[in-house]
Amino acid sequence: MTEKIISGKKNGMAVLLITIIAQLASVALIILGGINIGIGDDMGIRSKLVLGVILLIVGIVACVALSIVYGGLKVLKPQEALVLTLFGKYIGTLKGEGFYFVNPFCSSINPAAKTKLNQSGDVDGGKGAGIVLNASGANVEVQSVNNKISLKIMTLNNNRQKINDCLGNPIEIGIAVMWRVVDTAKAVFNVDNYKEYLSLQCDSALRNIVRVYPYDVAPNVDTTGDGIADEGSLRGSSEVVAQRIRDEIQEKVKEAGLEIIEARITYLAYAPEIASVMLQRQQASAIIAARQMIVDGAVGMVKMAIDKLSEDEIVALDEERKAQMVSNLLVVLCGNKDAQPVVNSGSIY
Repeated sequence: MTEKIISGKKNGMAVLLITIIAQLASVALIILGGINIGIGDDMGIRSKLVLGVILLIVGIVACVALSIVYGGLKVLKPQEALVLTLFGKYIGTLKGEGFYFVNPFCSSINPAAKTKLNQSGDVDGGKGAGIVLNASGANVEVQSVNNKISLKIMTLNNNRQKINDCLGNPIEIGIAVMWRVVDTAKAVFNVDNYKEYLSLQCDSALRNIVRVYPYDVAPNVDTTGDGIADEGSLRGSSEVVAQRIRDEIQEKVKEAGLEIIEARITYLAYAPEIASVMLQRQQASAIIAARQMIVDGAVGMVKMAIDKLSEDEIVALDEERKAQMVSNLLVVLCGNKDAQPVVNSGSIY
């Protein structure tokens, strides 16, 4: 299905004025016909009676026929479109702001008009535009459906999903997708409901991409598909992951006439059932790394102290005293608390 833009129809104001004048003229005919019928009845003039009936019929028919014209008047605001069909055949799309007049028997189509998602543009939560009427103590809600298609950039926030990463760890992730309609004919006729279609494809693409990555950097994991282990992860490569999600969604919704402008990860965390365990694991890794750094530094300081003492011939230590000195210095440098040394004022032997 190829989109066809209807042009040269911005004559709605002229048609409206002409229709109003013609309807006023038809009302005048109805009044004139009623006057002639009254005169013909009172005076017994048959010609007046026939003329009055004819004027009355013509006025009523013209008034009813002209009322149909109002169905062809369409008003569009900026970044709006209207897909029109005539007796089931697609005749074109109105785009751009203006006051249009089209065939009154044309009908506008938007299968996603009543679909409300968690996105910008659907801020009424699915209630739609409506008026609540109170009759006999009962609430009656009258909803009006707007079949206009928005061409604005909208943001879709799908619900958070629980997905297993490539290591099998369950994580919760949410994305925000910026999108817009670029081909109204494909959006209306190629899929049943382009909003629901987009939402489902976002869920599917998100699962396909997340399953390739670990939550955090893990050894021997290939995330690019080149057969070489890399350091890609959901937490550390969020920009790359978001771009891959965007490309995956775009490939799936191309036939629906939609353009995916950007995709962003809005929420990323371990699932609640393993969050505490993974937090302990991260804390343990951090403690081990810190301890390793402290020990490396302490060993270097001890070696430097022994070498300096020997080089400057300050004191001569045998192997046993060196071992004791190393032990004491490591306890002081690697301890969690401040050391409280005992000063020996006598001989070290």
